[in-house]
Amino acid sequence: MTLAVRYTGARTLDTASLTSPPPGPGEVELAPAYVGVCGTDLHIFHGDMDARVHTPAILGHEMSGRVVRVGPDVAGWRPGDAVTVMPLRWDAACPACLDGHQHLCHRLDFIGIDSPGAMRQRWIVDASVLVRLPDSLPLDRAALVEPTAVAVHDVGRAAVREGERVAVVGGGPVGILIALVARDAGADVRVVEPSVHRRLLIEKLGFIAWDPEADDVPGLVRRWTGGAGAEVAFEVSGAAAGVSTAVDVLAVRGRLCLVAIHARPREVDLHRFFWRELTLVGARLYGRSDFERAVRLVAQGVVPAEQLITRVVPLSEAPAAFEALEAGGDVKILLDCTGGTEGALA
Repeated sequence: MTLAVRYTGARTLDTASLTSPPPGPGEVELAPAYVGVCGTDLHIFHGDMDARVHTPAILGHEMSGRVVRVGPDVAGWRPGDAVTVMPLRWDAACPACLDGHQHLCHRLDFIGIDSPGAMRQRWIVDASVLVRLPDSLPLDRAALVEPTAVAVHDVGRAAVREGERVAVVGGGPVGILIALVARDAGADVRVVEPSVHRRLLIEKLGFIAWDPEADDVPGLVRRWTGGAGAEVAFEVSGAAAGVSTAVDVLAVRGRLCLVAIHARPREVDLHRFFWRELTLVGARLYGRSDFERAVRLVAQGVVPAEQLITRVVPLSEAPAAFEALEAGGDVKILLDCTGGTEGALA
């Protein structure tokens, strides 16, 4: 039997003991060590995704762990291997897949949302979704690989180049990771974030952070860039005001990368797009190369995971983790599925 956390309806989680069958052909059994709770999980918890999520649902797509058993026909993996999971399955037959964009598959299965995820003590997955972790990387820090892969993909979609000025609008977990990855690419980065707690962390990480509720952000960008504007802006806030700010700070022929999920249509200053010949690009999920680079960035300390993990909660206390994330103030909260046997922030 294995303990699992399940979403059963709006604002309701339970724990259940489930049987753990042996892995079948092409499958491996994992022992998740740490699972991150993210904004998407919180949307599910609020009931906002009930049309997509089938209850009872085991959530969790940001994870690290170890291989426990391998099924028939599985090569290259053995018990004890440290792994994370790229939580995407595609059909390989739709137009997006045939064009090489498998992460945008028309029938994409996002594991942990569309199918059962990692918030459990044992988990059977296809070996094809495994990504190897270096033995030197502590597993709690490795739980940040998935959101870092998001940031790697975003920075790639925006084609950030060395020396460019980049404005990140929204300094939550993904916004901070985008700032870190863009800085690693050689960009000069500023972050716009209303939360004082998050601004303090952003500044501790070596960035200049601006408060959109108190600062004239477009004016500050003009002074920073000598009147030109930022070459790239990332909209990570999910707010109408964030969209306006991201558009307003862009230079001529600047690129706006839309990262946040906007649940409703937003008004956009299209005249400014015309006048300055701006470009809008969307960024969603990641590919395997993004995941592999994310592993390197976390392992090398480019992403200082130990500073971003603000709370670790036992798996059995998952509701407390969701409530803490909902309350604000935390950046990344992890569920410890090990009972403390792996150690935290070693």
